[in-house]
Amino acid sequence: MQEEKDGKRAHHPAFWWVNSQNKEVKWSFEELAFLSRKAANVLSGPCGLQRGDRVLIILPRIPEWWLLILACMRTGIIFIPGTPQLTAKDISYRIQASKAQGIVVAEQSVNAVDSIIAECKFLKTKLVVSDRGRAGWLKFNDLLQAASGDHDCIKSRSEELMLIYFTSGSTGLPKMVEHCHSSYGIGFTSSGRHWMNLSSSTVFWNTSDPGWVKTAWSNLFGPWIHGSCVFVHHLPQFEPTVILNTLVKYPITTFCTAPTAFRMMVQHNATSYKFRSLKHCVTGGEPLNPEVFQQWKTQTGLDIYEGYGQTETVTICANVQGMKIKSGSMGRASPPYDVQVVDDEGNIQPPGKEGDVAIRTKPKRPFCLFLKYTDNPEKTAATERGDFYITGDRAVKDEEGYFWFVGRSDDIINSSGYRIGPFEVESALMEHPAVVESAVVSSPDPIRGEVVKAFIILSPAFLSHDPEALIQELQDHLKKSTAPYKYPRKASGRRKLWVDEWMDVWWLWET
Repeated sequence: MQEEKDGKRAHHPAFWWVNSQNKEVKWSFEELAFLSRKAANVLSGPCGLQRGDRVLIILPRIPEWWLLILACMRTGIIFIPGTPQLTAKDISYRIQASKAQGIVVAEQSVNAVDSIIAECKFLKTKLVVSDRGRAGWLKFNDLLQAASGDHDCIKSRSEELMLIYFTSGSTGLPKMVEHCHSSYGIGFTSSGRHWMNLSSSTVFWNTSDPGWVKTAWSNLFGPWIHGSCVFVHHLPQFEPTVILNTLVKYPITTFCTAPTAFRMMVQHNATSYKFRSLKHCVTGGEPLNPEVFQQWKTQTGLDIYEGYGQTETVTICANVQGMKIKSGSMGRASPPYDVQVVDDEGNIQPPGKEGDVAIRTKPKRPFCLFLKYTDNPEKTAATERGDFYITGDRAVKDEEGYFWFVGRSDDIINSSGYRIGPFEVESALMEHPAVVESAVVSSPDPIRGEVVKAFIILSPAFLSHDPEALIQELQDHLKKSTAPYKYPRKASGRRKLWVDEWMDVWWLWET
């Protein structure tokens, strides 16, 4: 951390964590540096991990996540974030695909890991963040307390692999996206300052789950590059009133959340909430409806600055302070990217003509673009078209250089900022004996942007079953097979299943 190197902001606040029980953790940059050195010694000492090893980190919004990520960077250990919503099957796939040597989880995920551990031949270290120990697991809390605070950070190369994120695709299982130290490490210098409005006096709250790439963007690299304080609310589940009350209670100056969250908050009428410090709001992960932008502006007096990027990139486009906001637009290209809209041959489209959003990679590939998809040269090569990296998103660029999102060029589903691959849900459904065939598509939703809709053909043996009981049975099956944001939760009616979180299910009865 630069703050530690030059000592200019050693005593400035770096991290501020709270929960709903009014518990708080506050660290200065000096304290954060000290604790991350101790955490680095835990990984390289008792855990037996070394430079180049891969570690899957599946933790909720707790302070230890930040310590362990910094510890990985100090030691050259490659970190692989994952959401606590992952099932045992999800975890097994990620461990085996990444060949991870270590895994770090909270208490809630221990049983899931232990149930599949026999399948994971590369895994040698299990670390639990918990107040109580578990058989066969190293206990991080005790090891951290006993560890030395002296540690020499490795001298990593700019192109050296730093992290891997799993990201869903329209076909097959999630891909592994590789980023080097220079990519996320310095790639948010421009967008952090101009889109997120970060400085050493900023208290920045981003609500993302630690398993998602937006946490790396806005809860780690962006703020700390600029010496800002990262604010975190434990937030076990999203509650609009909790979000609004937190913005009232704490001196948060910049706030980032998904468009879905803004949609839900304006429905609670934010006019009655007085934000004493909030000056800047940003969003990303899915398109922001112009009407939500206007409602938030009317209720709070604050604009929402929309940005756009991917797991494979840093910020591609953004609406930034000092430029005219065009409601509904993703904004203009963000440095250092040269962003264009291209046709199927890689030719740049004129303003007003729809095409693929693309980033120029020739003659020189941007340093803040992903390295490759791990062990998948075909998928990596498929992202290149002529002189450009193809994002997979469709857009139109106007005469003033603003980009307007049209949709995905594949059939990936983006629900409340969660990327959901249809194949994953279809595969989970097909594992149940009642399902002969399934097709999963996107369906528009006024709150979440998109929800998942599944079309199912039942096996003849199940046609006489009670539909409500079968719905419940499929729900229970999906809960065990995939993450919660992908499965149906609530039934309403005989032939249609409305899911209050993510999914519609329509039954196509065989004739």
